Amino acid sequence: QVQMVESGGGLVQPGGSLRLSCVASGSVFRVYGMGWYRQVPGKERELVAAISNIGTSTYTDSVKGRFTISGAGDNAKSTVYLQMNSLKPEDTAVYYCNAYTTRLAWGPGTQVTVSS
Repeated sequence: QVQMVESGGGLVQPGGSLRLSCVASGSVFRVYGMGWYRQVPGKERELVAAISNIGTSTYTDSVKGRFTISGAGDNAKSTVYLQMNSLKPEDTAVYYCNAYTTRLAWGPGTQVTVSS
């Protein structure tokens, strides 16, 4: 079973930066591409950014120009990163990585809190 492990979250002031990392077992990136998702209590999980297995990236409107996704993978391991700049309080959420064109088992996520 594919396992996803996210890291890099934390508490940051508005305007600050964080870099999230995700490692997944297996060929997730090569087959499906990967994405970053986030969820706040009481709301549905939303796609924040995704990168296809040929390197095409897409972003939700609220993070365009501030977040950058990158990723790579082989048959044994997949990695995806999310560079988050100019963070805003509304970016506060638990961030998860997963496949892009399908959904696999979710990892524990990493908490991002943007607050002064």
